[in-house]
Amino acid sequence: MKLLIHWAISALFLYVLSVLFNGIVVESVMAAVVAAIVLGLINATIKPFLQVISLPITVLTLGIFYLVINGLMLLLVSALVPGFTVNGFGTAFFAAIILSLLNAIFVRNE
Repeated sequence: MKLLIHWAISALFLYVLSVLFNGIVVESVMAAVVAAIVLGLINATIKPFLQVISLPITVLTLGIFYLVINGLMLLLVSALVPGFTVNGFGTAFFAAIILSLLNAIFVRNE
């Protein structure tokens, strides 16, 4: 049940990002839900591997490179999910910052 609620909140956040950024397009509610599910799966599987590999550069940049990884994950979701589009890395980078802030404020990790 918690997982479904988390996916619904993530879908809502992705829709909010599409309102805030002209470069993000969510064509339907279903596209937002599928994008949220795919983003969750990617964050659970691929992202930890990338974080370990990029640890030296993350340390050198004082953690800023972590945001680059988040932006890359959004671009990957955009490539995989029809109806969810992110135009360019700059948009993905700043959207990842906002998405991280929204998750930190509104999603309680237990």
